[in-house]
Amino acid sequence: MANITRNASAVWTGAGKDGQGQLTTQSGTLAATAYSAGMRFGDQKGTNPEELIAAAHAGCFNMALAFQLSGAGHPPERLETRADLTIAQEGGGWRITAVVLDLKAKVPGISRDEFQKLADGAKANCPVSKVLNADITLKAELE
Repeated sequence: MANITRNASAVWTGAGKDGQGQLTTQSGTLAATAYSAGMRFGDQKGTNPEELIAAAHAGCFNMALAFQLSGAGHPPERLETRADLTIAQEGGGWRITAVVLDLKAKVPGISRDEFQKLADGAKANCPVSKVLNADITLKAELE
């Protein structure tokens, strides 16, 4: 398979704390979507880079696990994952330190051990997990 390239762009105007930006994705899902320091570090409504990374991680993990389960003969009925991403101040900057993937899954006919093995594999091998320099943990519940 050929390489695949996706893109997004960001525009920022003004100073860090009082400035504001806009995010646009190739797909158009985000189109000049506002972001700011208040959205990132405070309670102001809107998106921020860490929220988008958490969404990407949850989605990537679910898709990787769906492929793993299907390949093992257990296509899932439902995978619901919440990604809780932690950003912490270190020295003069910030770093993503941890992501907790909290999975609730409905997968008929699979043993708990096989499910956990496949979920752990998806966590380790989804492309977003591989790119993050953070402690990634998984809480997996089979319904």
